[in-house]
Amino acid sequence: MQSISPEIIYRGNDAWEKALPQIIKLTKSPLVLGKSICTNYLRSKIFRDLKNQNLNVNSANLQFDCCDEDISKVKKIILNNNHDSVIAAGGGKVLDCGKYIAECLEIPCITVPLSASTCAGWTALSNIYSKNGQFIKDVALRSCPKVLVYDHRFIQTAPPRTLASGIADALAKWYESSITSSTIDDGLVQQAIQISRVLRDQLLIEGDKAFKSQSENNPSWRNTVEACGLTAGLVGGIGGEKCRTAAAHAIHNAITQIITPKKFLHGEIVGVGLLLQLRLEEMKNNNKLADQSIKQLLSLMKALNLPTTIAQLGINVFENNNLEKIADFTCRDNSEIHFLPFEIHKQDIVDVIVNFEQQKIKI
Repeated sequence: MQSISPEIIYRGNDAWEKALPQIIKLTKSPLVLGKSICTNYLRSKIFRDLKNQNLNVNSANLQFDCCDEDISKVKKIILNNNHDSVIAAGGGKVLDCGKYIAECLEIPCITVPLSASTCAGWTALSNIYSKNGQFIKDVALRSCPKVLVYDHRFIQTAPPRTLASGIADALAKWYESSITSSTIDDGLVQQAIQISRVLRDQLLIEGDKAFKSQSENNPSWRNTVEACGLTAGLVGGIGGEKCRTAAAHAIHNAITQIITPKKFLHGEIVGVGLLLQLRLEEMKNNNKLADQSIKQLLSLMKALNLPTTIAQLGINVFENNNLEKIADFTCRDNSEIHFLPFEIHKQDIVDVIVNFEQQKIKI
């Protein structure tokens, strides 16, 4: 079974208003799920609009993350109040939490992304974390959200940092799937890879323009936010599990194991993992183009104010056994790192990170 896309997608300006008649048909007692204080006014609008349609609407906020503690709390609220749907409005972890809870309780999920930071509003996948933000596992869901509302006016209110993060995460679609799935003899997988290549090219061309002028009147901004939030999800939908994540996400998952005072966004960490994946390809797979790819990515990442080293994520890998912790988690048995078409061992991760952080490898 393969879940390719949400059943219904609304996008553009006024997408929320256009979606309301469909939402009313789908639910009579929705729970609006969110987290960030910064987006509370948008959720308040969503709440009011639903209330004005005579729906029995309630709201709940995550305290920590898409974690067991918050999942259990929200499940109880839904069951105690007989809610018949979840409307997840927020960033990737809110969307993941809403999708997961809706599937567990067998009720529909409506996703309303409030930034372009991930494609979580589209996908049939939820990442589960600890309450401290440490990655635990990803869970494949039976279906994508019932309805996806991608309202450009909502997205436009998000900080520029979230768009930069979304660009880094979306870029990883090409660099990861092209190496893990290039030899798979499956037409849909190959088509998904080619979509991810076009996605990469578009982001390399328009990403900086979008970041510098985050306006609905800027075609580059419109194209970029939809590339991050919609096209990136489509790649995973068409390619399925065969369009796999690889080293960039494996390294992301490992880096989250180290608690830091400042929280970094998913794509910000994935971007660093992507640079390290390309160095691994160069060192272990003799990829002659890896160095050029790194220079191309670095140019864009610096323009987007994205971190480009683990140190810039607030972690000194040479303290507190951090390097070994990252290498161990990256190379654990069920890690995505093993989807690479060449063997990776703990020492490979240690070597590439040491060289990268000390800039012994010239960038």
